[in-house]
Amino acid sequence: MPTVYSFDGILVFGLVFICTCAYLKKVPRINSWLLSEKKGVWGVFYKAAVIGTRLHISVAASCLLMAFYLAFLK
Repeated sequence: MPTVYSFDGILVFGLVFICTCAYLKKVPRINSWLLSEKKGVWGVFYKAAVIGTRLHISVAASCLLMAFYLAFLK
């Protein structure tokens, strides 16, 4: 049984969070509602969306490597 706070789980959560925020940035209603704040707690969503859009090649490669690791090595 895997542990709840494993390093793999934290990486998967971070990658999924970044990818989700980058996708939601393309939806106009959600972009103005969720990603309008740039500071504070809600600013985390904005910062994740910026990371996902600016580093999309690195994030995609990280997702592929994590999927390979989870499917074949773990």
